[in-house]
Amino acid sequence: MATLAEQVQGERMARIALSMIAEPNDPTTGYVLARHGGVETLRLIESDDEVSGLARADVLMWREQLTARVTPGLPDQVAQAERQGFGTLIPSDKEWPAGLNDLSDRAPYLLWTRGAASFLTTPLSDRATITGARAATSYGELIAGELAAGLADEERVVVSGGAYGIEGAAHKSVLAASGHTIAVLAGGLDRPYPAGHSELLGRIGDVGLLVSELPPDAAPTRHRFLARNRLLAALSGATVIPEAGPRSGSMTTVIAAHELGRGVGAVPGPVTSATSSGPNQLIRQGFAQLITEPGELLALLDADEAPSRAATGPGVRQQFDRRPQRGRPGRSL
Repeated sequence: MATLAEQVQGERMARIALSMIAEPNDPTTGYVLARHGGVETLRLIESDDEVSGLARADVLMWREQLTARVTPGLPDQVAQAERQGFGTLIPSDKEWPAGLNDLSDRAPYLLWTRGAASFLTTPLSDRATITGARAATSYGELIAGELAAGLADEERVVVSGGAYGIEGAAHKSVLAASGHTIAVLAGGLDRPYPAGHSELLGRIGDVGLLVSELPPDAAPTRHRFLARNRLLAALSGATVIPEAGPRSGSMTTVIAAHELGRGVGAVPGPVTSATSSGPNQLIRQGFAQLITEPGELLALLDADEAPSRAATGPGVRQQFDRRPQRGRPGRSL
């Protein structure tokens, strides 16, 4: 019987197949893919060959996990996914966002897109990520909207995740201002999540850009949300948090931005508000630049160096790091 590598045609199809059998942010898949390309990675999954630089036990575990997801119908699923009408981007495409290369072995295998992929070709300073609490207060949503509108007025692109609360407020404000926005999803583009934002996400796909590293029909899971956050950080020159708890998933975006050398901003809030405790703590520890209005966020984007771009200290990591174990799937949401 022909192997999967023998049944797919070319690098793009190979990466589509990988996105169907390997979880996002899987370190072994990323390591092999970065060094050997998609077609050879598929061949190595189904062969007994050694993989230079990896322990044999790690390779055996990697193969066991991925071959269990290779089914006889997978080549047909790959072809069907490519026919669904969504765009795909791989590193050799001119629209591939250069900022993702900073993720090295943690870069996505490919991107699925719907909409204006040209939004990804501009300099990092043209894009800012706004993310934060889903259960945001009216204060947080107001500030998120004002920051997003200010960016839109300056023809910058607002990147966010399409969720309730801060992210939804940012997207809606940009659309109201006829600006440009990108929503990075944690599941397939044909499964908009949350369901209550289906109309909003559809609108973004029509006039902005939807992006995912997951293939069509992939369900969002906790792991996939946390893995997605590194893309929110890598796609932009700066990330700002209007509201979030100190242990929320949004803090993984902040940590990723910091480690990539991107700017980090936070909006101060009432000391009595649980959703302002995260930003207040980031500011107090010198981990984020204080942001109170759009001009300060624009300055953070345009700065050659920002105070928030120092190395991540161990104390900060202990407070905020909730990154997932890479490559491990979670339950669907």
